[in-house]
Amino acid sequence: MKMTSANLVVGILLFSQIVMGMLGNSSILFYYAILIFTGKHLMPKDLIIEHLTFANCLSIISKGIPQTLSDLGFKNFLDDIGCKLIMYIYRIVRGMSLYAMCLLSCFQAITISSRNSRLMILKHKATKYIGPSCLVSWLVHLLLNIMTPVKVIGPISSKNMTNMMSYGYCSWFTSNNVATALYMFLLCFCDGLCLSLMTCSSVSMVSILYKHKRQVKHIHSAQQFLKVLPEDKATQIILILVCTFVISYSISSIRVIFTTYSEGSVLWGVSVFIFLEICFPIFCPFVLISNIKCSFKLFIPCCGKRYLPPNIT
Repeated sequence: MKMTSANLVVGILLFSQIVMGMLGNSSILFYYAILIFTGKHLMPKDLIIEHLTFANCLSIISKGIPQTLSDLGFKNFLDDIGCKLIMYIYRIVRGMSLYAMCLLSCFQAITISSRNSRLMILKHKATKYIGPSCLVSWLVHLLLNIMTPVKVIGPISSKNMTNMMSYGYCSWFTSNNVATALYMFLLCFCDGLCLSLMTCSSVSMVSILYKHKRQVKHIHSAQQFLKVLPEDKATQIILILVCTFVISYSISSIRVIFTTYSEGSVLWGVSVFIFLEICFPIFCPFVLISNIKCSFKLFIPCCGKRYLPPNIT
């Protein structure tokens, strides 16, 4: 593969993204690891954030790093087995991040709607199954993407290969038969279901918070109202995370369709798609970190010892 100036620019930008993303996600994982090690009790929502952050890390490693090396001109740094493993991991964490965001959004919607007695009961029941459901989701995505290693091989040197899509470091079989179409439909249906639930729950949260803000507006003094209310901050975080994720995942879905049905290799186009696609796992931890009061109080003795997890309620 011949490196072009466009590949070099995208490679440098991807490298910058990876450094920022790994620092942000690693900080959150380290934060929770210390809390668990010190015996602190984590809320169900924190378990979801843990799984989401871990998926973000694997997403950056499995997609961002290989694409960056490819754009910077490194050749054949992955063999056939390495390509199969990297692509399989990426497909798993791609689905898992979607499920974690969907679960986080739905659980948050139930939490702020807990004045309803039925939803209060549902919340208590859901709390018990948050951890197990995340573990089951990992297993489901392991099985759902079992065909990925079959369709992936190492980099190809011949430009005359048909039904192949090259990423530069790996290649992907692209077939237009009925079985592939059905498999793609199954993946798209699962993705669409999670996206629909996430969107509906997010719209519901924004609506509830807006109504609550209007109800309590009259009890705040003018001086207090100048400050950002918790409801406003929660709405902003929900909108930022959901909108960023939907945009990133839409780009990812377009890339999957593009690489499945396109003919030939468009490496520069693939690099741009991936650059846009991994914006969410890089952006997400900084949204969460910015909402941790006193910037990791656990690690700063002068700030106190009280545990304040990322709070988006």
